[in-house]
Amino acid sequence: MPILAASMPIAVKVILIILGVIIVLFAVLIILGRKMQKKQAASQSSIEAASQVLSLLIIDKKRMKMKDSNLPKAVLDQVPKYMRGAKMPLVKAKVGPKIFTLISDVKIFDSLPIKTEVKAKVSGIYITEIISIRGKAVPVAAPKGFRAKLVAKANKSQARAQQKAKEIESGQKTSLGKKK
Repeated sequence: MPILAASMPIAVKVILIILGVIIVLFAVLIILGRKMQKKQAASQSSIEAASQVLSLLIIDKKRMKMKDSNLPKAVLDQVPKYMRGAKMPLVKAKVGPKIFTLISDVKIFDSLPIKTEVKAKVSGIYITEIISIRGKAVPVAAPKGFRAKLVAKANKSQARAQQKAKEIESGQKTSLGKKK
């Protein structure tokens, strides 16, 4: 007896076909995920092998598009086209007498201080790790959870609402922002 028998209702057939497609897509995603994980592990080990400790003077840091940065043409040619429009954490740093534009790891980008000398692990043009900051300890940013972000957002909006309420009570401003 075949699986899709003629006596089955159409709705059951449709549901079985949809479930089959979902199972196939799930299997394909698992296989692709494993391949990507292996590639990332291999590239991470090669980055670690090629890294060296450098003393950098961080001049500026920004999140900007790769095509708008002044990275070398050889670097831009190696980047996939879909990533050229994505914003990357870029750092302008003085290494010795020269000024370079470097790409920072997303994890350490926020903890990089501006106009400060930093010892960091650099692999090519990629800053992977901060080793020390001159005169300071390396800041360890604790990852904020979903709940912590919501609480911070709620506190901020509540403070803003209280400030507006005080302004309205004191009669300083009307709803249009003009004095009475």
